[in-house]
Amino acid sequence: MRDDPAVWARWGLKPLRPAPPAPADKPVKLAKGKAPIITRVPTRDKVVFITIDDGKEKDPRFVQMMTDLRVPISMFLTNDAIKDDYAYFRRLRDLGNHIQNHTMTHPVMSMLGQKEQRQEICGQQEILAKEYGVRPTLFRPPFGRYGDSTQTAAARCGVRAIVMWRESMQINDMQYDEPDKRLRPGDIILAHFRGPAELKGKTMTQMFANLLKRIRKQGFAVARLEDYIQIR
Repeated sequence: MRDDPAVWARWGLKPLRPAPPAPADKPVKLAKGKAPIITRVPTRDKVVFITIDDGKEKDPRFVQMMTDLRVPISMFLTNDAIKDDYAYFRRLRDLGNHIQNHTMTHPVMSMLGQKEQRQEICGQQEILAKEYGVRPTLFRPPFGRYGDSTQTAAARCGVRAIVMWRESMQINDMQYDEPDKRLRPGDIILAHFRGPAELKGKTMTQMFANLLKRIRKQGFAVARLEDYIQIR
């Protein structure tokens, strides 16, 4: 992450607290088997993790923002949203960000049978491996809806964990799971690739800047989710 105040000022921001080095002993250890659910990373580091879903909006200024600031993100991508421009997400990946699985067509997984769930997850595994050269290890079910059969289907497709969230970014602020509306170490934040049509006229970069302001106000750093996970 960049710490040059002048670079951050281009986006109307001040630098975030620096993230600590990635832990040598990863607090999340994933083995083969039924995919567990992750909603928060067990850590005392004052860090949170940003995840961005879908892929409908492809704002070139967001790529520039990420190039300038180098804030780590994890991208959970849906094929129907990204297939018109796979290259956009390569540019974000090339900044060191990881690409993960969010199904092919964005269905409610808990309403599908085992076969259909495997088609959604395994099919997206193949597409993402072809387009980006890496087979994802993490999966997020659309709308946060899943069941035991989703965990089984994900595991059969090579996914090691299902990633949920504790906060979700809207336009100007986050919705919190906790009533005190405070971030906690290890929280996973959900955002989306959205543009003015979904953000009431705001851009992707404006939404993301608002998210970073909220994180900075509470004194947190942003770390890379995958740096806290060990795949066994």
